[in-house]
Amino acid sequence: MTLKKSPNTSAPMYGGQAVIEGVMIRARTCCTVAVRRPNGKIVRHVLPLHSWANGKLRLIPLVRGIVVLLETMIIGMKALAISSSESSGEELIDKPGKLSMAITLFIAFIFSIGIFFLLPLYLSEIFDNSFENELMSNIVEGVLRLILFIGYIWLIGQFKDIKRVFGYHGAEHMTVHLVEKKDTLSVNNVKKYPPEHARCGTSFLLTVVFISILFFIIVPREPFWFLIVSRIIFVPLIAGISYELIRFSGRYSTNFLVNLIGYPNLLLQKLTTRNPDDSMIEVAINAMEYAIELDNNSD
Repeated sequence: MTLKKSPNTSAPMYGGQAVIEGVMIRARTCCTVAVRRPNGKIVRHVLPLHSWANGKLRLIPLVRGIVVLLETMIIGMKALAISSSESSGEELIDKPGKLSMAITLFIAFIFSIGIFFLLPLYLSEIFDNSFENELMSNIVEGVLRLILFIGYIWLIGQFKDIKRVFGYHGAEHMTVHLVEKKDTLSVNNVKKYPPEHARCGTSFLLTVVFISILFFIIVPREPFWFLIVSRIIFVPLIAGISYELIRFSGRYSTNFLVNLIGYPNLLLQKLTTRNPDDSMIEVAINAMEYAIELDNNSD
């Protein structure tokens, strides 16, 4: 069977993320951030892309997934700092320094590994004696990881402020859909598109969880120290594989089988996106218009 590429894969691929009362859009040449201030005014900022993340490393399969993940985390932190200041009406005095950013990224990495990889491993060890083989123990560990991940997303989604962020998340996806379809940017046109998107970061994270379940099934559970180390050192490889799968699903998004496999990712986005109101869509359009304008001016 030959897979047919989606008709829009030749167009520039825009992505982004929701921030506090705003949207960040990653364009071809830069990132734009649009945030609504308390007085209702929408302000826009530009974040430069890192040369190390947009060179030859971005062309190497598996490696590019790790590069994209690091770049997304760094730019995301900068965008959040901007949105936090603008949405509260405060002036952004200092952008996060390299040292503070490195420390924050390290803490985030340790937290993620601890909660979503080592904790399920520890919990599965409690029931280890109940199973006759390692395969079952590894499957239980994977199921626990999935439960923790979905439970965490559901829990944070109960907070009022996060619900608004999820609304902006939906607005970002809908605006990206519109641009991919080469439709005219307007609030009414954006409303025609779904708040879920195949290339969403949520899809990437869920894919990481699924791939880790399959990957760690074949990893021996003895000695125990190797079991712990394996849950740390193989995370970059799993992230690289997951990125390639997400990239593949985006390129062949019109294929029925690809959509069927990716359906759980879209289903999970029911938890991380909300149908946005008009004011949220306006902010997303502002960020996208600015990104397209800067891309066009760079040609």
